Parts: sequence; C-alpha cells; structure tokens
Amino acid sequence: MIFGRTERGKPPVEPVTLKILVAGGFGVGKTTLVGAVSEIRPLRTEEHLTEAGRPVDDTTGVERKSTTTVAMDFGRITLREDLVLYLFGTPGQERFWFMWDELSEGALGAVVLADTRRLEDCFAAIDYFERRSIPFIVGVNCFEGAIRYPEDDVRRALDLDEDVPLVLCDARDKLSVRDVLISVVQHAMDFGSERREPVAT
Repeated sequence: MIFGRTERGKPPVEPVTLKILVAGGFGVGKTTLVGAVSEIRPLRTEEHLTEAGRPVDDTTGVERKSTTTVAMDFGRITLREDLVLYLFGTPGQERFWFMWDELSEGALGAVVLADTRRLEDCFAAIDYFERRSIPFIVGVNCFEGAIRYPEDDVRRALDLDEDVPLVLCDARDKLSVRDVLISVVQHAMDFGSERREPVAT
C-alpha cells in the first residue's frame, strides 16, 4: 500500500491516526512540506503580507514570500494501511505563537524545519518542544542556492542533543517529506520506549 491505496479484495483496516506538528521559522517551508505530501487538498490559513506587517515580519532571505500562515496548515498522509498521519503546520511568526499550545495537544511528535541561511529562526521551536518533552527531529530544508553545511556543523550550531535526529530534506519533494515523517514516528516511538523503561535500582 502506498499513500492510502489498498489492495483489492482485502477488507478495510481501521487505521491508527497520529498527529505530527511541522514547526519552524517564518518562510522556512512548512506550508510547502504539508502540501507536498498530503493526500487530501491541504487546509491552509494563509493571508497576504501587508505593508503594516513589514516592521514585524523579517523577510530577509525570503524576499519573494508574499503570504503567511496565520493559524495552521492541515494535511493527511497514509503511511501504511493501518497508520495515518495528520499534519499540522504551525504559524512561524511570534505574534501567532499562541496557537502552538492548541496545536501541540495530543501530538506524537514534531518536525522542526530549519533553513541554514536563517538557523536562528528555528531556536524558538526547538526550545518549545524541549521544554514540553515533545519528541522532535530537525529537518534541514535544502533550498536552491543555499550553502550545504555538514550535518555535524548544523547540529553544533543548533546545540542539539545527540539523540535528536537531524535529516536533510526537500520540502517540495513527496518522497523526501515521507522519509522525514517516518523518521519522526520512529523517533517518537523510541522516545516513548525510553521513558517507559524501568529505572534500575
């Protein structure tokens, strides 16, 4: 089975549904990632950037960006016949961060998208998930024209714990995004197992 297709002749299976957040800074590619992989038409809450918002919205490095997510993006992907992911893209600008608490309720894990041209923009998301013990991975979105840095250099720049996976990805590519989501699910399962293991006395 691939992306929600089932084999003919087999009875339908009631899938387990899991919630994944996609977070990161303004213009890092969250809406693109959700749209690239969603098997349904994504729900988007985008508004056009206005002159009034220019003093608050730093568009350095993403000068061509003309819209912004003001509430969330929503998509769905079937990884297996019995496993469906609901994707919630969070708003990237600080003035919309109040939505994060609502969106993170019941989340299995998260993807923090990073742009090596603006790494500092994903610090807030990393801090958010660390403080709430929500398992997350960092996906470095490989933009065209951006310098490719070694993974170890990016990890050090972000001050990531060793157990936080860091993967390179292309938010426009369905297979690349699928691999990122599989990595999140696996990491969240490992994270949960470690927390359930009894402490030796």
